[in-house]
Amino acid sequence: MGKGTYRVTNCIRELREQHRAMTQQELAERVGVTRQTVNAIEGNKYSPSLEVAFRIAGVFGVPLEKVFQCEEG
Repeated sequence: MGKGTYRVTNCIRELREQHRAMTQQELAERVGVTRQTVNAIEGNKYSPSLEVAFRIAGVFGVPLEKVFQCEEG
């Protein structure tokens, strides 16, 4: 990756749907953040801290890069 602009995207909504249609509130409680934070992360309006990103991946039992992708552009 060069020195361009990067955008972090995610597939949290899809992962929630695959896990018993988990709500944003349920995910927030398991991660230790507010539902509004989950909503902002899921909507790509906010990039989580590394710790929160790892917690989210841990809830779904998948590697970090399965949840979050970094796109140049």
